[in-house]
Amino acid sequence: MNQKKEQGAAVVSESSRALANAIETMVACIGEILFDRAPSIYLYGSVPLGDFRLGWSDIDLLVLTEKQMTEAQAEALLHLRQRLLKEEPQNPYYRSFEGGILSLSAFVRQESDRVVYWGTSGQKITDFYCLDSFCMTELLENGVLLYGKDIRDRLHMPGYSDLYSDVLRHYETIIKYAKTTGRSIYAFGWLLDIARGIYTLQTGKIISKTVAGEWVLQTGICPTPEALKLALRVRKEPALYRNDPDIMDQAESMGDAIQAFAFVLGTYLRDFR
Repeated sequence: MNQKKEQGAAVVSESSRALANAIETMVACIGEILFDRAPSIYLYGSVPLGDFRLGWSDIDLLVLTEKQMTEAQAEALLHLRQRLLKEEPQNPYYRSFEGGILSLSAFVRQESDRVVYWGTSGQKITDFYCLDSFCMTELLENGVLLYGKDIRDRLHMPGYSDLYSDVLRHYETIIKYAKTTGRSIYAFGWLLDIARGIYTLQTGKIISKTVAGEWVLQTGICPTPEALKLALRVRKEPALYRNDPDIMDQAESMGDAIQAFAFVLGTYLRDFR
């Protein structure tokens, strides 16, 4: 293992050794493929925040290189998740990796580059990648350097106006698309997204979705507290509930509760404009 690699897995709040092993192996493989590009590899999002849940959460990585990767390197990285899962089928965490791999200069300047993107629905080689203000704040405040040198002093910390804009954008998405919901545990995620949006508008800070949901329940500002309590229960143990028919029935009927809570978020957006 490259000596530059930080012991990032040691700070992973999730107790699962399989998760730590998956992160360690993934970082080592990326480092080997990009050895001549001087990569800096970061872990951010739900894992450093202590809010990772297998079957719901992502393992968010950002890889920034000193020089643009070659086409051959991009091809080697493209299906790395699948290769590692095939080699270690007993370790389910490889499915959860998401993120972008590109040069530091292109990321900072928001320019076109050769980019490897891993997402929920697949992977691709594309030409642009950026983080929204929430992810960038998480990266700068709570992100863990897993490999290479720390270059976060080259990155810009989002301001309140950036966070506000992203909350507003998400609110508009909820109003448009979350009037009806399907039979999926992810339907409950809308409520936790709203809770975090309200917390950020009121405090200017980023916290995990689970903590935001618990904070909202304590403040009493959610008009549908039972729905939010259920969302938190499912969020904390998604594997337990994803095939529960009663939970799926409730997920499918979550639209009204989401819209009622979104109305509260809308009032906060007006008050904190």
